[in-house]
Amino acid sequence: MSVMLTEKAANEVKKIMLDQKMEPDTVLRVGVAGGGCSGFQYSLGFDKAWDPKLDSKTDQHGVAVVVDKKSDLYLDGTTLDFHESIDKRGFTFNNPNAKKSCGCGSSFQA
Repeated sequence: MSVMLTEKAANEVKKIMLDQKMEPDTVLRVGVAGGGCSGFQYSLGFDKAWDPKLDSKTDQHGVAVVVDKKSDLYLDGTTLDFHESIDKRGFTFNNPNAKKSCGCGSSFQA
């Protein structure tokens, strides 16, 4: 399994989907794109379409998570969590494949 979603992150995803009145077949798409200050940046969004030939799909804590196979190479073993404190709020990636990350945590080098 490439990306693991914590229960806290899954609850936040479900809350967003409910607030935005998304259809039940909407999936959380997690990926990697070139760019950012460290070479790659994480992408996180919602999608209605996915292709079993190009994507892997898992169901975690009631959330369908889709990762394209190219991103899967860089995200294998990554944990997606949701952090909420007085100084920071948002999704965080704990990627064991990242050799270097930027200060904000939104990009990495593999």
